Amino acid sequence: MWQALLFQWVTQYDTTIVQEHTVQTLVSGRYLLQFPLYSGPAPLFVGFHGYGQTAEDELELLCAIPGSESWLCCSIEALHPVYTSKGNAGSSWMTSRQRDQRIVENVRYVDSVIRQVMQSCTLNDRLCFHGFSQGSGMACRAALLGSYQANGLMLLGGDIPPELSVNSCISLVHLARGNRDRLYTQEQYEHDYARLGESGVSVKGSPFSGGHGANEEYFYAASDFLAKL
Repeated sequence: MWQALLFQWVTQYDTTIVQEHTVQTLVSGRYLLQFPLYSGPAPLFVGFHGYGQTAEDELELLCAIPGSESWLCCSIEALHPVYTSKGNAGSSWMTSRQRDQRIVENVRYVDSVIRQVMQSCTLNDRLCFHGFSQGSGMACRAALLGSYQANGLMLLGGDIPPELSVNSCISLVHLARGNRDRLYTQEQYEHDYARLGESGVSVKGSPFSGGHGANEEYFYAASDFLAKL
């Protein structure tokens, strides 16, 4: 008897009772700045961390690239807190749940950070986005959907979101993958490289000996790319 009633309730729950609504609310995001060693207007280097990481992790990566000391390094932390499998507190850019809505919100968030940095710091007209792992997708969205056109886009261990329309508003891309990276596969890497080239984007492929993350070989290649900007 109770099973029949439960089935009837679930059926009503699924089809006739529940309505989904959204409401906008204020959520505070955080970002970190590392100022350049030299005075005068500086180029802006904006980074996006991987899943479960923090702004500190990405800032450390940006600052480890030789030549980044000439840039104003800005590391933006994702809005959604998570615990990793090891129990560490970090953040995530999004999941598959309400994905389209989160994309719009994240792009708006990144635009707000860049706007605030531009208003408070002395900058020139150079802008480069950097993304690691899950942050690669966010770096692509910032470059292709955001309000600020980048001179360069650097992607490490993460793919280009399939729904994005890649176009020539990205002038130069650095695409890097460690040859032992199990998360960002060789097949994905080759697909992204071909996709960029077919879209008329100047892409610098940068395979290196390593896993899912940066090492000394990557840092030197990234430094060469950054210098070209």
